[in-house]
Amino acid sequence: MVYKNFRVNFIIRTLLLTGSIFAFFYLYFNTTLTITLLLAGLLILFQIIAMIHYVDRTNRVLNNFLESIRYSDFTRTFQVEGLDSSFDKLKHSFNEVIKDFQEVRAEKEENYYYLQTVIQHIGISLIAYQKDGRVELINNATKKLFQVHSLNNIQALKDFSPELVQKLLTIKHGENTLIRVQEKDDLFQLAIYATEFKIHNRTILLTSIKNIQNELEEKEMESWQKLIRVLTHEIMNSITPISSLSSTITFILKDLSQTLKEKGIDEDDIETIGEIESALQTIHKRTDGLLHFVNTYRNLTKVPKPNYSIFSVRNLLSNIKGLMEEEMKAKSIRCHIMVEPESLELSADERLIEQVIINLVKNATHALENKTDGIIQLKGFLNRRGRITIQIIDNGQGILPNVLDKIFIPFFTTKPQGSGIGLSLSKQILRLHGGNINAYSEPDKETKFTLTF
Repeated sequence: MVYKNFRVNFIIRTLLLTGSIFAFFYLYFNTTLTITLLLAGLLILFQIIAMIHYVDRTNRVLNNFLESIRYSDFTRTFQVEGLDSSFDKLKHSFNEVIKDFQEVRAEKEENYYYLQTVIQHIGISLIAYQKDGRVELINNATKKLFQVHSLNNIQALKDFSPELVQKLLTIKHGENTLIRVQEKDDLFQLAIYATEFKIHNRTILLTSIKNIQNELEEKEMESWQKLIRVLTHEIMNSITPISSLSSTITFILKDLSQTLKEKGIDEDDIETIGEIESALQTIHKRTDGLLHFVNTYRNLTKVPKPNYSIFSVRNLLSNIKGLMEEEMKAKSIRCHIMVEPESLELSADERLIEQVIINLVKNATHALENKTDGIIQLKGFLNRRGRITIQIIDNGQGILPNVLDKIFIPFFTTKPQGSGIGLSLSKQILRLHGGNINAYSEPDKETKFTLTF
């Protein structure tokens, strides 16, 4: 019989076991009933085993409960079958604890997936790694920046930049630094910030990496524009009165010279007046030249906003080749166009982009003037980051390394008759389109200008 009350059940079992033991010893000392004695012994053994099994059922339930906590298995529930109502409270407590653990675990998982989503969608590259370079976490921005599908160790970025790898392995907590990485087609200015923390006795570095090249170029262009506006304003205010006065005085001296001649004044005085007049004409000519110079550089601050349209990259390059074909033939320069895919289209201001490419092609033809096997290549394609790219490549004399970093600075030129405005204007046009222009050169081998949109 199974009693509902555990305590009563346990007491009865104990009393029965005690009675059975007493009966066993009574039979042993007072009778010769061997079979009965053997059956009494078996009955005692059965009662002991049954009682141990009965008591162990609670221990098994408690053990299962503790294992659930140890191994984070919160899927089970506890039903204590065959025990009395005194175990209902224990059963209820166990199930409530399991339920609380389930809720805490679910909340932690929700927070984890929430943070994972935020990390993966953030636009700044994030890398969490140990001191030895083993990577524990990267986000999508990191994969896009370094063009990798996965990253197990910081050392794997050596192909991208050995300097970057060295800095990531030696960077300190709270340190800010800037790394410049030059690829053939791209220039990166990487702003790096690191913070350090510990998890389970592991020291983790969380490093943020942001390419601020576009921001730097934007600020640089704004600074140049402000400087040019101030300079042109001040120069115009100073030169315009000089030009006007010199022109006025020249006319006055002409009239005075004519009057003196009619009155028969000394020829030496007339000659002196003529010299003054010649000097004033020189001043006037020079001021007009300066005014033209200033007006030329005003163009840097007056680039019109792009009028966007969608057009074929191949048609754009073919039109430019047609415009420059006579000049290139005269210098025995071959021109090749390569567009992949053929249907590649660009959304931009066609006239402004055409102006940029024509300027670059002209520069290339000048660089090939003394070259017998001059070649200009015009390429259009999608780069490995999926951005539309146009390249102008020549095999001319190239650009020296100490000059390459300066060619986009306003007023800087290596040409005797150059104004130093062409490449600066080209860079500004690309910036207005949200793109950039970079230069790569190996002297006497290859010079490549890359327009990335």
